[in-house]
Parts: sequence; C-alpha cells; structure tokens
Amino acid sequence: KSGRTKKEQKSKMNDVKLAVLGGEGTGKSALTVRFLTKRFIGEYASNFESIYKKHLYLEGKQLNLEIYDSCSQPQKAKFSLTSELHWADGFVIVYDISDRSSFAFAKALIYRIREPQTSHCKRAVESAVLLVGNKQDLCHVREVGWEEGQKLALDNRCQFCELSAAEQSLEVEVMFIRIIKGILTNFKLKEKRRPSGSKSMAKLINNVFGKRRKSV
Repeated sequence: KSGRTKKEQKSKMNDVKLAVLGGEGTGKSALTVRFLTKRFIGEYASNFESIYKKHLYLEGKQLNLEIYDSCSQPQKAKFSLTSELHWADGFVIVYDISDRSSFAFAKALIYRIREPQTSHCKRAVESAVLLVGNKQDLCHVREVGWEEGQKLALDNRCQFCELSAAEQSLEVEVMFIRIIKGILTNFKLKEKRRPSGSKSMAKLINNVFGKRRKSV
C-alpha cells in the first residue's frame, strides 16, 4: 500500500497544470499554440475553453503538462476563478500592451489569485504566477509601459516578461519554461514543508500531554 501511495505522489509531482488567463483578444490562445506547435495563429476562435496536453522533459523529469486556455467570451467567462484556483498549479496572466483595459483586467485577475481571503483554496505554498505583456510588435501604439507591468508583477510576487506571440517563438517557449520551473520549485517546497509540519505537530502534542502527565 505504501509503495502505491509513493508512486501516486511521484506521478502527481510530474503532473503540471497551468492556466492561461486574460482579457479577450490578448493572445492567450496564440501564445499557447505557439508554445505547443511553434506556429503562430493570428485569428483564433476563442468562444470555448480548451485543455491542451503536452509531454516534456525538464530538470531530469518527464512532465505531463496540461494547459487550460480560458474562454474569452464575456458571457461565458466566469470571473470568480474558483475552479481555476483549485485546478491550476500556476498561472500565466496575459494582457495586450496596446490595450489599457486588458491591463486593468490582468491586474484584477492577479489580485483575485493573490487574495488572502481565498480560504476555500488555501495553499501550503503561494501559486506561481507569470504576468505577460503580449503584442510587443505593436509598441508603436503602446498604452501600457514596460515599467507598469514590471511594477505590478513585483508588487504581487509574480514573474514578468514582455514579448510578441506573433514574432518571438523562442521567447514564448522560454516564458512557458520559466513558469513551469516556478511550479516545480513550489512542488519541492511543499514536499519539504509537509514532514517538518507533522514533526512539529507531534512535538507540540508530546509537550502538551507530557506536561499534563507530570502535573497529575
């Protein structure tokens, strides 16, 4: 039995679930498809949610990656994020540097993920989040400065990058690898914290009951 649970834990450690979120037209699907296929798709019908699967080898591990590409249609997209917060190990939050409203939406998403009162989804380790300013090829009509994106990321303990899904295949790949590595780091932190937590709890119980026995 114990061998089986260890196996299950190991396979769970190799499962990486990533949610790509952001406003309509920010290029979430374009980034995801670019990473998975190296191809760029400009026009993408995003009126339904998709989960893509990919096997990759990283840091000496065979990973089973699942990428959730959220629906951009306002009537279908649920801003509560409850199911995403439960499901995902990490988040890629995308905005369009030429659209200030998409940056405001990205900010709201980050605040929701970092909300301290999400008691329904308490985590031992804070989720890995990467903020992406997409459409860098449109910097001539830029509405959001690089410094603004960097500040939002720093203030909310997120990674940050600016790129163009249309023009930068390698940068898109590097960006996804960065967030996946962040998730793997979190997995290691969780594993370290679990045994130490149980040991300290055992020590606490021993101290409490040990003292009581002495006083009787």
